Amino acid sequence: MISLNRLSFYYRKGNPVLEDVTLQLAPGRIYGLLGRNGAGKSSLMHALCGLLFPKAGEVQVLGFKPGERKPAFLQQVFILPETFQVPNITVDQLIAVDAAFYPAFDKQAFYQYLEQFEVPADAHLSSLSFGQAKKVMISFALATRVKLLLLDEPTNGLDIPSKRQFRKVIAGTLQDDQLMIMSTHQVKDLDNLIDHIIVLDEHRILFNASVDEISERLLFSQQMTLTGDVKPIYHEGSLKGYITITPNNTSVPSSIDMEMFFNGLMSEKQQMLALFNH
Repeated sequence: MISLNRLSFYYRKGNPVLEDVTLQLAPGRIYGLLGRNGAGKSSLMHALCGLLFPKAGEVQVLGFKPGERKPAFLQQVFILPETFQVPNITVDQLIAVDAAFYPAFDKQAFYQYLEQFEVPADAHLSSLSFGQAKKVMISFALATRVKLLLLDEPTNGLDIPSKRQFRKVIAGTLQDDQLMIMSTHQVKDLDNLIDHIIVLDEHRILFNASVDEISERLLFSQQMTLTGDVKPIYHEGSLKGYITITPNNTSVPSSIDMEMFFNGLMSEKQQMLALFNH
């Protein structure tokens, strides 16, 4: 569905935003796009939907070149940015104005999502808090039923109950012919939700693997001390001792702590990557 071949982008020459990015992404999966501030996550998403134009390399999405912004492409792609301004209209008016751009828009599903998020269906967008407005826009994004859905920091602005609702809604939404990419710093919000992890670091792809592969190769565990036969690759202190990451030498997949994985990868790149490169 998505093919990137040595994609590079910069605003000023010599200051890369994305550099030599090569990726192949398949439908039916939820991808988590992780990285520090300035790693290029938002820029990569903008390149995928045609809002940024590569300086080098090739981008193919759904058989289109996104930069050409053809109507047949745009009606199959939706991006929800981290921050946005809602128009001074009601929810019904939002549907009347914007839904027509997406032929597969599911009005019934939209109102079901609003109900799950506990947002009044007759709400006026300008009167909503940022968190409530974000839930409206998440509901709209999911209801478009587009082939490629890009969500940039979707849980920012949501309170704890709303984040739980978000995970519940997302988990039952994706179809086999759809692909979803979520960029986030709130790594714990994606636990048990995504299928595949992509990590950007210094404008390049640092890591690209499925959650299943991570759970087979790494063991996440809690222990009182750091003594033992196997030295942890990475550890963090906790009230109950230590949370550790070690090579998974068992035949049983481990339950992943997404935040621990990201912190461990950033801290111990060579050791972590060696397990996957091997």
